[in-house]
Amino acid sequence: MSTPHQDGGVYSCRALRGRTLQSGEKFESHCGWPSFFDPKDTDAVELIEDRNTAWSAPEVRCARCGSHWGHVFEGEGYPTPTDQRYCINSISLRLVEK
Repeated sequence: MSTPHQDGGVYSCRALRGRTLQSGEKFESHCGWPSFFDPKDTDAVELIEDRNTAWSAPEVRCARCGSHWGHVFEGEGYPTPTDQRYCINSISLRLVEK
């Protein structure tokens, strides 16, 4: 079962250091990648149609600098408020602790 993490800070784009994802929106999806159910600020996230992969999932990028973060998947059945999984490459983010 996936459970939300405690709110321990905000994740920011490693390249830009802009705040993007809340640690309270991170959950354990057991996929091996950090997973979030909703971006902190939709203006910080850009979704791009990705035709370069075997699956159909929008690419997630930093809206300000264009850095690739990962992909967003929907309808996988996780018990989150959005039923979305922002599957994010951990190297693209850094945690700014409270």
